[in-house]
Amino acid sequence: MNLIFLGIVLIAVMVAGVRQWMHTPQEGVAAPMEVLSSGMISSAQGAVELALGLVGVMTLFLGLMKVAEAGGLLTIIARLIRPLMVRLFPDVPPDHPAMGAMILNMSANALGLGNAATPFGIRAMQELDKLNPQPGTATNSMALFLAINTSSITLLPTGVIAIRAAAGSADPAGILPTTLFATICATIAAICAATLYRRWFPVRPDPSALNMERPWVTDAADTSPVQDSGAYPFWVSVTALVLIVSMIPLMVLYGQSVSPWIMPMLMLGFLLFGALRGVRIYEVFVEGAKEGFQVALRIIPYLVAILVAVGMFRASGAMEMMVSAIGGFTSRFGLPPEALPMALLRPLSGSGAYGVMASVINDPAIGPDSYIGYLVTTLQGSTETTFYVLAVYFGAIQVRRLRHTLAAALTADVVAVIAAVAVCSYLFL
Repeated sequence: MNLIFLGIVLIAVMVAGVRQWMHTPQEGVAAPMEVLSSGMISSAQGAVELALGLVGVMTLFLGLMKVAEAGGLLTIIARLIRPLMVRLFPDVPPDHPAMGAMILNMSANALGLGNAATPFGIRAMQELDKLNPQPGTATNSMALFLAINTSSITLLPTGVIAIRAAAGSADPAGILPTTLFATICATIAAICAATLYRRWFPVRPDPSALNMERPWVTDAADTSPVQDSGAYPFWVSVTALVLIVSMIPLMVLYGQSVSPWIMPMLMLGFLLFGALRGVRIYEVFVEGAKEGFQVALRIIPYLVAILVAVGMFRASGAMEMMVSAIGGFTSRFGLPPEALPMALLRPLSGSGAYGVMASVINDPAIGPDSYIGYLVTTLQGSTETTFYVLAVYFGAIQVRRLRHTLAAALTADVVAVIAAVAVCSYLFL
């Protein structure tokens, strides 16, 4: 991550410097280095605002997470999906809370609930860090979990469907099959890449992290040993997996009608479950919610670092130069220059990718129901802001040595783009 961070900043400064040298001063036109400087400041401010904006969401869902954990929901979920999870994450005890937290995170991502997925994912990372013998260094389980997280199978991209509807699409939910196909391919690629790459990135201790404060690990309330209470009968697990798979066609058919119910029913379901299990839901909710503010503060430095670097890359004109250089080549394979910025920006900047998508589908010459319109919205729904995810999740547990996590996540991003182009070309060209 050190080399990537330095490389992005170095390229941005070099490109802006060359453009500054060639710049002819004009009244009302900012010089390239001035644009770069303002981009740095605005990105830093945006990073802090983004982190503070997460406080409310973190507080809400970490509170619900605490209620679910106190009632035993995470253990129940982990035991239901145990046959699959123990093979993907052999280093994690089958009944460990990390299993349930990871499943909740993946489920929230599948339903397009990005706001809910982040707190669940952070809790999963905290639980995984309790099993980490090398503080400050990513474990194989962390790398695989985040690779899956950034490529997560998406049944219902609710946000993108709403954007398409607002842009006047005649078929706002038309990206459901394309998004599902692209994310299935990306998830398979993420699992394969994380499994393959880890042999090339051995664990190396980080001496500077040995004395690091890790309150999520040292909290006395969470240090009790994990007991393996055994799995449910095999037929129960198979039934649960069949029910999950059966949701795919249901989401394709009725996703637009179901999506407004998901968030309220999620909160009500967690609280009712806790109450039925004898949990003092209000007190436990408040206890878990206290972590939200602390987590948001802890990730601010990581967000500032990566978002400033990305902001400089965009403001310098390096992104524009990259698009111009390869746009003609990629158009031969179904990725036209209008959609290329979306594919390049999505792993780097969520707001930048959103801006590209909005400008494309609202362009009267293109529109949301053209091939390019379907492609950019499929890319938005099937790829993730990888650098942001790594900054938030690893920042929450102060991991600085990412090992193969970034390589696996970017491999999944590339596969998602290829799959999106392939399926959109087949269906809409």
